[in-house]
Amino acid sequence: MITALVAESRKFFSTRLWWVLALVMVAYLAFIAGVFAFSLTVDTGSSSQPSDFLSPREVAQSIYALTSPIGYVFPLVVGSLAVTAEFRHKTITGSLLVEPRRSVLLVAKLVSSIPLGLAYGVLATGTVVAVGGPVLALSGDGAFLGDGEVIETLVLSVVVMALWTMMGVAFGSVLTNQVAAIVVVLAFTQLIEPIARVALGAFDATSEVSKFLPGAAADAVLGSSFFSSFGGEGGGTDLLPQWGGAVVMVAYIAVLAVVGRSTTFRRDIG
Repeated sequence: MITALVAESRKFFSTRLWWVLALVMVAYLAFIAGVFAFSLTVDTGSSSQPSDFLSPREVAQSIYALTSPIGYVFPLVVGSLAVTAEFRHKTITGSLLVEPRRSVLLVAKLVSSIPLGLAYGVLATGTVVAVGGPVLALSGDGAFLGDGEVIETLVLSVVVMALWTMMGVAFGSVLTNQVAAIVVVLAFTQLIEPIARVALGAFDATSEVSKFLPGAAADAVLGSSFFSSFGGEGGGTDLLPQWGGAVVMVAYIAVLAVVGRSTTFRRDIG
């Protein structure tokens, strides 16, 4: 297992794609954090703004919690590439020759993704703090970087990004076509899930279902929801407790990994 972990860890850093995605993520989150920090602290003349019903600390948390709901596409993509790239470039055969135990290989890919996910989390969280914090301090009621609940949100945002990376690996084990996997991840994160969360959360009969979507579970771990913050007073959806959100995210990872092991990693690979 140790040998497999070392080998899989090296594969993440064997190409330039991981740091290219990291740079794009930083630029994207910097822009988004700046825009939303400004919109929450400057009177735009709108009759109703999130800052009208959020406390100053909750405003800060909403900005710092943007890391997951806005940036989770990046760890999902880089995680999925850990599997799909091997199938695309036919290096999976060599990996299985070195470690023929397929369950061990898949677990090694999942575990070795954690450090990279944490690194993405640190970069993403540092970016929203570096950009959003000064805006909140200068034009709002403060950055609240010394507040215990805000610090907890920052730490958990790093952890959540690691979970998203693991989920990307697990998803890649199910859908091994690299182009298809990236398209599905982009479509799901940028279109399908946001629409589903708003649509399901709009009705009492389906609002409970929306809590169990991956993004909603991640928000529950953070203890702050981008959708609720910008949905107006009473808008958005309620969240699961933090432990419940963590359980749901881990369950998604486990189920996808089991499906991948039972399908992709069960077939003959040549």
